[in-house]
Amino acid sequence: MPDDVTQIRALITGWAEAVHRGDLDGVMADHAEDLVMYDVPPPHTGIRGLAAYRASWPPFFDWQAQGACFDIDTLDITAGTDVAYAHALLRCGTPEDFAEHPALRLRLTFGLRKERGRWLVAHEHHSFPHD
Repeated sequence: MPDDVTQIRALITGWAEAVHRGDLDGVMADHAEDLVMYDVPPPHTGIRGLAAYRASWPPFFDWQAQGACFDIDTLDITAGTDVAYAHALLRCGTPEDFAEHPALRLRLTFGLRKERGRWLVAHEHHSFPHD
């Protein structure tokens, strides 16, 4: 059986691949019912629960379909017995974005908890640096 870090890495890379494909069911997988997400677009007070999380993705998929990428550059994971966190940098932008700002990266943080032997994302935070 894979260790916790390996399981979490597979969960997050699978999530990122689902985002890249515009696969809403894949994006929703492995998230806790009481998920809290802080995202780049409003509401800046956060999104709470799976229904709100689901509703937040279609506008991103529409934007991404215009040629934007969503690719993990780095991913670091720390796992305890029943809680874990991960942080990543992702290439998230259009070719025009990267032509203007080649080093631009989306910052991503996950808080996870293990429920009945399964890792679930309970907290998700996406941000870009503000210059």
